[in-house]
Amino acid sequence: MSMIWRTRKNEKRGAIDLSSSAVVMGILNVTPDSFSDGGEFSTLELAMIRAQKMRDEGAYIIDVGGESTRPGAVAVSVDEELARVLPVILALRSLVEFDDIYISVDTSKSAVAREAIKAGADIVNDVSGFTADQQMAVVCAAEGVGVVVMHMQGTPETMQDDPSYEDVVDELARFFAERLKTLTDAGIAKECIIFDPGIGFGKTDAHSLELLANIGELSVSGRPVLLGVSRKSIFGRLLEIENPIERDAATIAMTTLARRNGCMLHRVHNVKGNHDALKMTERLIAVTTR
Repeated sequence: MSMIWRTRKNEKRGAIDLSSSAVVMGILNVTPDSFSDGGEFSTLELAMIRAQKMRDEGAYIIDVGGESTRPGAVAVSVDEELARVLPVILALRSLVEFDDIYISVDTSKSAVAREAIKAGADIVNDVSGFTADQQMAVVCAAEGVGVVVMHMQGTPETMQDDPSYEDVVDELARFFAERLKTLTDAGIAKECIIFDPGIGFGKTDAHSLELLANIGELSVSGRPVLLGVSRKSIFGRLLEIENPIERDAATIAMTTLARRNGCMLHRVHNVKGNHDALKMTERLIAVTTR
């Protein structure tokens, strides 16, 4: 089955084929307070070194974020977020070695998305699922960029207060179906849309495990699903691992399982480990399905 994710219709980086090979999206947080790597890449020089490393290790997309969305995080201003992400996106787009690398901006603000797209971003990754800013869909439709529609119950500041669902898998599937209709009605092409269940965003550990076990059921109208579970606090609680970096093995295990269940896009901190795990998983899939 063809599974094309269309981005930047007027650029040579026009589409990502997710039909047979999974893609790694490398996380580049240019924030002082992200849960895993806050402050590590907050200067342009450090961010560029990190981006180069992720590209060399197999990242096909670099996801640049200028606002932490960890539980309890407080929103920052548009100007502050732009000051963090725009220099990085502009610098990446100035380098010929990044010509074939897609750039994603992780934001819920249409003003940030608009300027990031002008600077060269191909994808808008919105943790609010395009519900926080009604102009976000307008901006993305006009530019024809790829969009990541994530599910979150509440806001980063409140989402873990008391998350509740009757059937978390069914509710997310219905949310994605509603978002697909709303966003396509707003002018975003269906082929530009991909969904993210938002592991740990307004979910208990039980909810997140249920979603991970049933990730293959979250695809709506054949649209791909992105998994963003890298170094999440669920691993810290269930495995008693306090240091987020030491949760990479658990992340890789979930990446492998999700790929076996049809998840083709993985947003991670440790690019090499997850990239290698995906390649080996796909070798096994090829053997068992021929």
